[in-house]
Amino acid sequence: MRRQGYDARPMTGIHISDIEAAINFWRDKLPCREGAALPAPTRALAEVYAVMAFERRHEIDPVTLPEVAMQAWQTWFESTPDTPCIAICSTSQGDDVCKGCGRSFAEVQFWTEMQPVQKRATWRRITQEGTAWRFNKYAERAAERQATPGG
Repeated sequence: MRRQGYDARPMTGIHISDIEAAINFWRDKLPCREGAALPAPTRALAEVYAVMAFERRHEIDPVTLPEVAMQAWQTWFESTPDTPCIAICSTSQGDDVCKGCGRSFAEVQFWTEMQPVQKRATWRRITQEGTAWRFNKYAERAAERQATPGG
């Protein structure tokens, strides 16, 4: 049975892997000269990452991030693909979970209303599961095309 709304109550945190990806994004965007201090976005995210690592935390509540770190994370987030959709939506055919992208019916239906942290949590879950077609059949076909001459 399909739910009528997206339940955002179990608010997810920002995962440490996203903090690390954001740090690397900023390292590429604003390289640090040897001996120079880290640029503000990189430093703010690195400080968050260090605390998370020290405390052995995998997630951090976004409201606890310093403003500079949150803005840096948000800028990184905006550089990532917005949706996992591959334009083959089996939820429109009645599936509770889309075979194409791996999102639930509610996640597909309410994607535009979801907060960035919720979207990233969904991306993380479907990537870890790796069962959606976006991670196997179509990825395999793309690899086959690249491996063949003229592909």
